[in-house]
Amino acid sequence: MTKCSNTKNHHGIDQQRFGGIARLYGQQAQILFSRAHICVIGMGGVGSWAVEALARTGIGAITLIDMDDVCVTNTNRQNHAVRENIGQAKIAVMEQRILAINPHCQVKCIDDFITPENVVEMLDQNFSYVIDTIDSVRPKAALLAYCRRYAIPVITVGGAGGQIDPTRIAVLDLAKTVQDPLAASVRERLRRDFGVVKNSKGKLRIDCVSSSEPLMYPQIEGNLSRSACTTEGSKRMDCASGFGAVTMVTATFGFIAVAHALKKMIAKATASQVLDNRQ
Repeated sequence: MTKCSNTKNHHGIDQQRFGGIARLYGQQAQILFSRAHICVIGMGGVGSWAVEALARTGIGAITLIDMDDVCVTNTNRQNHAVRENIGQAKIAVMEQRILAINPHCQVKCIDDFITPENVVEMLDQNFSYVIDTIDSVRPKAALLAYCRRYAIPVITVGGAGGQIDPTRIAVLDLAKTVQDPLAASVRERLRRDFGVVKNSKGKLRIDCVSSSEPLMYPQIEGNLSRSACTTEGSKRMDCASGFGAVTMVTATFGFIAVAHALKKMIAKATASQVLDNRQ
């Protein structure tokens, strides 16, 4: 096997691997990415693909938070779900994946789930950005409320199951999502438990990746329907009876979340530079 030569520039960036990033975003943005520390919470059908995109963009440090193992039923939608990884911790597999792409990346793995009780400890790490792919309402709302209160840059994702059309996915304010039961439940929990309400413009000031596609509900008899049946199982994103899911959609959720985070990081750095130049 032929090894690539060391082609780091004076900023410590491997140009052989990531020169294409500089030719797309510009050198200053590439430096920004190499010094960024991004946290991805949840290594499932959305989070695992977000991690892939971050690694291939040359992000300097990535923190992974999850406590789940790879299951064969993840195969239809999750990056890490291949035969040799079954039964392994998702964060460990994704750490290996990141380092195979970029051996210079600093990876931190936290083998735990976010809870309302530990959210402060988990997020008190000066992250450049947080990408939230949690699919449980209570911890998701606690995380978003904390980020909003303390101005931690965050993008969340709504439900990615029950959909087949990735062209319907976009970034919206969390208050503006439709056809998204997860986002709707999170809004209600934010209002009820944390007093987070819409501003005068009808926004919650929380960016959310969501789809406008009507959901496809699995029915008891094995058919599909655009309306929910009475069984609770079909309304969940699980591996047995919940919404079906496909990589083209879940990965797109993750890719859009990363693209939005990078755009916001660049805009913030540019605004800061303009302000410095005026002083």
